[in-house]
Amino acid sequence: MTTTELPVPTSTTSTVARAVGVDNRTTYISFGLAYLLGHGSRAISSGADPLVALPAWLPVALLGSGLGAGTVLATLAATRAQRDADGPEAVTGKLLGASWITAFVGLFLAITGLAAVPGMPDLQSTLWPTGSGFVVGLLYLAEGAARRNVLHYLLGTWLTLISTAALFLATPGTFWVLALAGGGGYALATVLEYRRVAAAR
Repeated sequence: MTTTELPVPTSTTSTVARAVGVDNRTTYISFGLAYLLGHGSRAISSGADPLVALPAWLPVALLGSGLGAGTVLATLAATRAQRDADGPEAVTGKLLGASWITAFVGLFLAITGLAAVPGMPDLQSTLWPTGSGFVVGLLYLAEGAARRNVLHYLLGTWLTLISTAALFLATPGTFWVLALAGGGGYALATVLEYRRVAAAR
């Protein structure tokens, strides 16, 4: 009498990684803090009648450190997710990663060119925060669609819309929108990302 052996999975690691995809929890936290602290400190310290007098370098340092940390964490998370990817999935991940460089080089060229126009000396201080949010939002849209991550896609939609809508407001209104709506969006996304990852596991 012979027995039929059932196939035994050699590892569940790749299956779990594919189900979770890119784990964005630490990235969302870092970017959210950057928005809240960086844009928030800019909001309370700018305008005709600022609430608090802060050194000009502090909001930039808070925003830059948060975005820098978030970018590193996002790269590490994407790299971990791509270890188990093959074929078209791996190519998609690499192309999405390269698109961040292209997008921000293009943004730099656009803002630098516009800032050279006479009579608009303060243009960069408005376009960099709003333009960055707009570009990040569009990249999130692309990543969410390619990786079938609805939460990432919705966060991208939110960032794209609030970053461009903030241009209708004068300083410090622009930074209040970015701090509260942008930071709040990241905070909500962080909570939902914890649930998504837990459900996928």
